Amino acid sequence: MRQKLASLSLQLLLAVAASLVFAGANAAGGSNYPMEAFDADLEDLPSLQNGYRLYANYCLGCHSLKYQRYERTADDLQIPHEVALEQLVFTGQLIGGLMTTAMDPNKAKEWFGAPPPDLTMVTRVRGPEWVYNYLKTFYVDETRPFGVNNKVFPNVGMPHALLELQGVQREGCLQVPEIAANGGERRDPLVAGQTITHEQCGLLYVEEGTGLYSAEEYDAAMYDLTNFLHYVAEPSRLQRQRTGVYVLLFLIILGVFTYLLNREFWKGVH
Repeated sequence: MRQKLASLSLQLLLAVAASLVFAGANAAGGSNYPMEAFDADLEDLPSLQNGYRLYANYCLGCHSLKYQRYERTADDLQIPHEVALEQLVFTGQLIGGLMTTAMDPNKAKEWFGAPPPDLTMVTRVRGPEWVYNYLKTFYVDETRPFGVNNKVFPNVGMPHALLELQGVQREGCLQVPEIAANGGERRDPLVAGQTITHEQCGLLYVEEGTGLYSAEEYDAAMYDLTNFLHYVAEPSRLQRQRTGVYVLLFLIILGVFTYLLNREFWKGVH
């Protein structure tokens, strides 16, 4: 009986471990692409407001945020309701409505093979770092149905919605500087100021003049968009964190008084 229970326990542990491994692989989109770090800042209102603007203009046509309301978002980001209705609500909805898409799900399935997913919880499922790198790594791939692929999510089944901002990004071979032991670029000892380079393939580069934003501006915009999605996944995050600080301070003060009261009760006991 004990052996049977031990065997069942071992099988359960293996199943849990396998599911965790599968979940991690799924979250990574089956890619080993080296991720750039992402550090969210939910107190940066200009970043969140710009991310909201980008999402409303470039994403909300296909991807809903059906667990989030326009009014809550506008209030949290300190956007007047009339401004939100005029510049950020394009579906004729009221300010108290949920942020749903006007796209017909049957037509979306016909166009894309499946309706575009709701993205309210995407940063909680995938992580903000994944989303940030995903938005930056679309590149031209003529073999794909929409003409683009993605480094973070290979064989992605959607077009590059932010193409006009980023420009045409391609994968190719580039000359990159060699790195010395001290972390700097290696210099050619025979030619003053000449950096030693080598060819590296599989890198992404944007064709000059094809996008509205420079590389730095696009990176900043994708930071803002990811920051906004990080907020949407848990709008009460900052409030919860502040409440947690107050609770800890209360417990510390309560602990001091409890200690003093306990010492008072037992001071006469030997």
